[in-house]
Amino acid sequence: MAQKDEAVQDQLADSLNDLFTSVSTMIKSQLQVRFSSIFIPLHISLIPHKTTQTQRRLMAQNDEAVHDQLADSLNDLFTSVSTMIKSQLQGTNNELEVLEKMNERVGEEYKGMGDVASGLRVFVEQLKSKGGNFDQYVQQIDAIEQQVTEFEAVVSMLDKHVSLLESKLLSVYPHPHPPHPTS
Repeated sequence: MAQKDEAVQDQLADSLNDLFTSVSTMIKSQLQVRFSSIFIPLHISLIPHKTTQTQRRLMAQNDEAVHDQLADSLNDLFTSVSTMIKSQLQGTNNELEVLEKMNERVGEEYKGMGDVASGLRVFVEQLKSKGGNFDQYVQQIDAIEQQVTEFEAVVSMLDKHVSLLESKLLSVYPHPHPPHPTS
């Protein structure tokens, strides 16, 4: 993906460079036309009528040097802008690569969490099935507890009945008989 982004970035930078070169050429030609129409008549009007061919040639070369200097400056400007845009695109590309790596890392962590969650789900299902096996034992314990409660009630009634019989027996025989000696 990084190679594809670099190829697109290089293609965009080349297109921008071509655009700036075309604009530079267009501006240069426009400036030449304007300078020719403005400065040459001005130079002609300032030049005495009796100028030599050499003087005219020197003035034309001077005008051409000014035009070339301006064209070079514009070309440098457009090259600098192209380099700046290419650098910004490279920075954006680097940010996207970092973001892609972060997304991959987060995806790996979520995958690990998914595996843990899946394991927990299996564990809970196993606990539920084991808990289901204990239901019959829980029911048996509840039944035994109910029987113990009923048995305690019966024992309590028997204890009361024995206490009542003991009190009746003591009322009939107030003193206990001494035990018989055994020989």
